[in-house]
Order: sequence, then structure tokens, then C-alpha cells
Amino acid sequence: MTADTHTLTLWRVQDGLRYGLLGFPLAFCALPLYVLLPNLYAREFGVGLSTLGGILLGARLFDAMIDPLLGRWCDRLYRRSLDSVQGFGAAAALLLAIGFAMLFFPPTRQAQALQVWATAWLVLTYAAFSALSVAHQSWGAMLGGSELVRSRVVAWREGLGLVGVVIAALLPSLLGLGSMVALFALSLLVGLMAWRGAVRPLQPLRQLLPMGKTHNAEAKDLWLPWRVAAFRKLILVFSINGIASAVPATLVLFFVQDRLQAPESIQPLFLGSYFVCAALSMPLWLAAVKRFGLQKSWLAGMGLAITVFLSALQMGPGDVVPFILVCALSGLALGGDLALPGAMLAGVIGQANHRGVAEGAYFGWWNFVTKLNLALAAGVTLPLLQWFGYTPGARDVNALEALAWTYCLLPCVLKAMAALALYIFIIKPETEKEAP
Repeated sequence: MTADTHTLTLWRVQDGLRYGLLGFPLAFCALPLYVLLPNLYAREFGVGLSTLGGILLGARLFDAMIDPLLGRWCDRLYRRSLDSVQGFGAAAALLLAIGFAMLFFPPTRQAQALQVWATAWLVLTYAAFSALSVAHQSWGAMLGGSELVRSRVVAWREGLGLVGVVIAALLPSLLGLGSMVALFALSLLVGLMAWRGAVRPLQPLRQLLPMGKTHNAEAKDLWLPWRVAAFRKLILVFSINGIASAVPATLVLFFVQDRLQAPESIQPLFLGSYFVCAALSMPLWLAAVKRFGLQKSWLAGMGLAITVFLSALQMGPGDVVPFILVCALSGLALGGDLALPGAMLAGVIGQANHRGVAEGAYFGWWNFVTKLNLALAAGVTLPLLQWFGYTPGARDVNALEALAWTYCLLPCVLKAMAALALYIFIIKPETEKEAP
């Protein structure tokens, strides 16, 4: 089935499942890689925070740098055939499954060997994750459709991804890391099989460059999205907002274990409530888009996140129930961050007349910014906390205050900056354009 008239009018449940199901394993592995892994290597394997921050920063920066190249490669594959794109995705999925297992079950605990092992497998695993993500995201953007339909496409992918995140948050503590790795591999296989039957973008795809162009001209294609003003404005907002989200994602387990001193048995409730509420919020955000539009709905989500995180600043030992409420409400805001910016990007691609031309390039740069945010969050905040005297397991008042301010207040400042940029560069010009 192609997308010529289908996705322009509706998006059925079976269409959402076939396309979006691959979002489950991609998000399932993202939470362990970006949240559980740093905590595991610091607490269980004894890797220092500065060393760990350096490894994560280096691996994630490399991963971010190759994302635009992977995006351009996906564009070439799309111009060849959709089957070649899915074959590329299957190869990336195999490497991703292997790397995921290698990172959580290293063959050594010797310090230097473990650091080399982690660095090498992080680079390979991140690269495989990026390749599969860009191919899958580009497929969804190429389907086109109205603002509401684009939101539904993204919401299915991100909503099923949130289900994966919830299970990934609960499974390790309930059944262990081995079960987590096994379920990831199985869900990855099922997701690839479902993708094979998904609604297919229009064919044939337009050629970006005529035959005979030079290598230098082809290299300029990589920068095509940056020549679009609407993309530059959107990516600015997305990057600031992304850093605001990446900081607490990196520090949440440290905050829960040391600031709140929550029992280990309760810790999955925090992540679980956060991601469950994000998944449940998807219909609410779709309703908000229908009523207020993408931009204003996203702005409201940022405001909610700021309000909620400020309330966590004064929390301390024993504040388990209030923090579960914080996680639930910030999860509602997360739903907006997941569903709305991607739909806005698909609209930018269509308005620039680049649909079927450069989705890979757009999502390559989009993921570049996402990975850069995560790299900066780990590479800056972890060494900074160590410089302030915080180490995992600390009970010193000043160290825990530094942890709380970094976890709670810094994201609020960044979210406020993102909200201001969203209003000034996107919402206000659109409002002025619509005014009589």
C-alpha cells in the first residue's frame, strides 16, 4: 500500500502498528543505554564519574557527527528502492542487538580493559542505533499528510516507543539484565517484520541531483536542511529543549538513590510512572494539536515541565510519593516533546518541497542534535558534579545540594530559554502572518 491518498485522509490502527512497532525496541534499548548504563558502570563496575563522562562524551560526539552522513546515505538508498532501505535497517538492527548485549555483559572488570571495551562497543552500538532510527523516521516523514495525520504517525511511533521504555525501566529489576537483552532482541525482530508490511511512501522518489554532478556538489547536499530558514529556527528550539531533557535523564537515578534515598525496590516506580504517563498523554496531545496547533501545544508542554521540575528542587530523603507525582506530571510534558517536534519537522520538509528528496538529511541533522544534547549532558554534568564534591553514594549536604540544583533548576532555565525561542522565532511570526 502506498501513501498517495491513504495517509492524507486517515491513519488506521493497523497502519500505526505496522509502522510504529519498530519504535518499541528502539526506545526499549535507548533507556538502558542512556540512563541505566552510566549508573551501572559507575556503581557496579567502579568507573569514575570523570572517566565515564569522558567516554560517554567521546562516543556520543562521534555518534552525533556521523548522523548527518547516515541520513544522506539513507536518502541515496531511498532513491534506489524502499527494499534497500529496509535491508540496510535489518543489517543495522543485527549490529545493534550484538552491541547492546556486549555493553551490559562485558567479559572483564579490569579498569583499563573495561574502558576500552565500553568505548568500542558504545561507538558501534550508537552507530547502529542511529542508522536504524534515521531510516525509520525518514519513512514516516515521507508519508506526508495533514498536520493532524503527521502527528498521528509520530504519535504511534513514539507511543509504542514509550511502551518499550516502560518495560525497559521495569524489567531489569524484576527479571534481570539477561531477560532485558533477550526481550530487546525479540522485539527488534518483530518490529522489523512489521515494518516490512507498513504503508509505503510514494514511488518513484525524485532525484535530488541530476546525473553528472561533481563530488563537491553532492557533498553540499548534506547541508541542504540548513538552507531552509524554518528548519534553522525549529532546530534551535529543539536543541535547547533537548539539552533541558537530557540533563535529568542522565542524573535521575543518582537523584533518586542519593538525594531521595529511595529503596531499590521502589526505584522502578519513578521511571515507570514517568514513561507510562508520557504514553497515556499521546491522545491528549493529539487533541491539543487539533484544537491549538502544534506550536502552541508544544509551548504548553514546556510550561508544564518547568512548573513540575521547580517543585522537585526542595525534595529530600523520604519524599517518594511527591516525586512519583513529579515523574507523572513531567511524563505528560514528555509526551509533547516526543510527539510534536517530529511532526513539525515533517511539516517543514513538506513546505520546503523536499519530501521524497532529503528526509534522511533532515533527520540525520535532527538526530545529530539529539545525540549532541545527550553527549553534553553526560560529558559536562557528571564531571561538574564530581568537581562539586558529589560521588555516587554521597551523603554530604553540599554535594547533594549540587545534585539537586543540577537535576532540577538547570533544566528549568534551559526549558524557559527554549520556550522563549519557540515563541519569538516560530509562534509570533505565524501569528503576525495570520493577522488581518
